[in-house]
Order: sequence, then structure tokens, then C-alpha cells
Amino acid sequence: MDLFEYQARDLFESYGVPVLPGVVADTPQEARAAAEQMGGVTVVKAQVKVGGRGKAGGVKVAKTPDDAEAAAEAILGLDIKGHVVKRVMVAGGAQIAQEFYFSVLLDRANRSYLSLCSVEGGVEIEQLAVENPEALARVEVDPLAGIDLAKAEEIARAGGFPDELVSKVAPVLVKLYEVYAGEDATLVEVNPLVLTEQGDIIALDGKVTIDENADFRHPGHADLEDADAADPLEAKAKAAGLNYVKLDGEVGIIGNGAGLVMSTLDVVAYAGEAHGGVKPANFLDIGGGASAEVMAAGLDVILGDAQVKSVFVNVFGGITACDAVANGIVSALGILGDAATKPLVVRLDGNAVDEGRRILAEAAHPLVTVVATMDEAADKAAELASK
Repeated sequence: MDLFEYQARDLFESYGVPVLPGVVADTPQEARAAAEQMGGVTVVKAQVKVGGRGKAGGVKVAKTPDDAEAAAEAILGLDIKGHVVKRVMVAGGAQIAQEFYFSVLLDRANRSYLSLCSVEGGVEIEQLAVENPEALARVEVDPLAGIDLAKAEEIARAGGFPDELVSKVAPVLVKLYEVYAGEDATLVEVNPLVLTEQGDIIALDGKVTIDENADFRHPGHADLEDADAADPLEAKAKAAGLNYVKLDGEVGIIGNGAGLVMSTLDVVAYAGEAHGGVKPANFLDIGGGASAEVMAAGLDVILGDAQVKSVFVNVFGGITACDAVANGIVSALGILGDAATKPLVVRLDGNAVDEGRRILAEAAHPLVTVVATMDEAADKAAELASK
């Protein structure tokens, strides 16, 4: 989950990272009040989860509360790369002497952490990496050792910091790593990290991505979610404990096991080419337990998608046998009643497959078509969706 800048700022502050004061505002009047509270020069910044805010007019310097109100008026409602600004942060101003870059992230390829650091900050880091790659240090971080003061000094020197700045910057890098580790983040980025004319190091802008797989360790992360931006179907599935991702297609997919569901997406996309370009509408893994309640919850989510024209239930019986899955499908359709209106193509294989197929045949539900193989079932689901 990506955080808004103001959320990252608050996290930084809670870990002792030096930051500027910041107040969120949903209206121009609130922005004015925040500027009056802070006094002096402030910066009004659009709160959207996308880069390029400054170039799009989403960051404005305000010398007075009147300026802050006018800036918020101009920024609120602004469309920045498809993200509509609904909130701004009024931040304190700083007299900047130098701008730097620092980040720590999950390096999946090397199964480690990676720190990126440069004495040249304040620009698009991708541009710096292309035009002047030697200016961007890449330092591996051992997940077991982390970043202590000695490691932070190593990173700073690799990033081109002069000796007189290393001792100033290194303690802040340690604090930023504490945010990364303490919040189970996959990214903590500061661009720019600045040296003020007064000689202070401040994290002027922060980007944080946290790993939702670790939410069980962080009950407070639920408060960081952007409920307004969440897809309602994904939110409904999450509330039901389902692994669901909405896609842009017409064939709803239900499977037991992430690998099987991924394969199902591929075969449906391939089969759909022969039926007008029909595509899978979602990823939905019901896991090992395919009880009536779980199946009903899954079908309820998928059938709530107006784009879905047919549903492909692809199950390989293992720990949960096919007869239990079949009973779950029949019971789920009974639970949903008139809400179930779209055809279901069911492919069962594995443990107790014959009994599972017998149960579905005896139920003879008008919406259900049982198909023997995965490829044939995908083709049938695509065909039904195309009609």
C-alpha cells in the first residue's frame, strides 16, 4: 500500500526523522487556517499517490495565508495523471542550501534490501540514473544487519557526500531505515533530503510503500488505507477474506490456489481470442477451503461486477475434495438465489472428482455447465461471455 505524503511525514516524525510541520486541509479555508497557525512562508502540496505534482501545478509556495487559500483553491480538484486532488498538505517552508536523494527498498531479484543514495537530489531519480548513473550509489543492505551508523556512513560516502556532511546525514539515514524495518515497508524514499541554510538535515518529501502481508503486525495500518480510492468490489472481497483483484474483462474467475488461478487467467485470455477478444475479469483465489459460505462470497463479489458475462470455476481437488466443492457451489447458488443470473462453467479434477461431478449433475442447476478439461472449460466460458 502506497501512503500519501502527509502519512509518510507523520510516520517519519514518529520515528524521530527530522521533518517540517505539516497540516492536511480539505478546503481552501482549512489551508488558510493552517498557514495562519504556522506563520511565515508555507508550501501547499497536492496529496496524490503519483509523481510529477510540481510540474502539474500541484505544489505552490504561499507567502501569506491568503496565498495559501488561493493555492489550495487552485490545487483541489486538479487532475494529476488521472488522480483527482481531494486533499492538500500545508507544510512549513525551508531555506534550502542543498538537495540530496536517499531510499531503501526491497530488492526482490537479489533477495535483499538495496539502498540508493546520491548527493544530487531534487530531480527525477530515473533521469539521474540514466544521464549520470555514477552519481547514484547502489549499496546492498543485509536484512539481518540493517543500517547502523557505520553502514549509513558507508552509504553516504558512496553517494558522494563530502566528509563534513557524512556525520550530519548518517544519523538521519539510520532513522529512515528504522521506519523501513519498523513498518514492514518495501520502500522508503526521500527526495529531496535537504540541508538547510541553518545547517539542518530535513526530509522534505517522503514516499513510503508498506507490505500489506504484514498487516497482522500493524493494526494501525488499517487507518492508512484510502477508502475513497479502493475499488468497491476489492473492498468487499477483502472484508470476506478473499484474495481478489479486479481486471478489465468479461469472464469471472474462481479457483483454489494462486498458481491455478494464474494459469486460468492465461487459458481464458488465450481462448478469448477466438471469441471476440474476451478476457478474464478478475483474479479470485478461494484458497484450500471451498465451503458453501466461501464459494457464495466469491460468487457474490464476481456477480456484482457489471462487466462479468460468465463465470469460470476451476478447482483441483486436494485437501478439499471435489465433492465438497460441488456441494459448496450448489449451496452457494441456493444462498444467492435470484442474485445469481450469469452462467457458470465448472471444471473439477482431482480428489473425489467423480462424486463432485455427480453432485452437480443431480442438482441440474440451469446456470451450471460442467466441462471436463481446463482448456475446454475456458473456451466455453469465453463463448458464453461473448454472447
